[in-house]
Amino acid sequence: MTFRFKCATCKEVHSGMPTFGSEAPLSYYEVPEREREARCDLGSDDCVIDGKFFFVRGCIDIPVHGQTEPFSWGGWVSISQESYMKWLKCFHKKQRSHIGPFFGWLNTWLSPYPETINLKTMVHLRNNVIRPYIELEPTDHPLAVEQRDGISVERVAEIYAHMVHGDT
Repeated sequence: MTFRFKCATCKEVHSGMPTFGSEAPLSYYEVPEREREARCDLGSDDCVIDGKFFFVRGCIDIPVHGQTEPFSWGGWVSISQESYMKWLKCFHKKQRSHIGPFFGWLNTWLSPYPETINLKTMVHLRNNVIRPYIELEPTDHPLAVEQRDGISVERVAEIYAHMVHGDT
């Protein structure tokens, strides 16, 4: 059965679990646009800035009560050069979940929450070339609490309204 929810703003019923994320780490956008081509190497799943700052893309999965499919935030994590080289070495391998996890710092601003930049994370690689799972440090930050405890279908609708319609 397809997941369905009623938007908190437009009151329309939408099908499918929504996902939201960023196309690049926040640090990429902090580089002046005219300098990005020279200083940044942005791929679909990784980014290197100035040859010394390393980022990988992953998913912050949030369980949704009563659903099998999680709500997922696409996010970027800053990791060490050593971790990045290990990630790069196995990027295209089908079996890679045994590698890592890698410590990192969240480098994505998720606007429905208080400051999300530099939340501590662990990046867990997944098999079958699925983007890594980003596990937040279990703190009292609202995003970490939602990842740990899950959210309701109504909360999915609230997040959707905020992201699509700009509701606060």
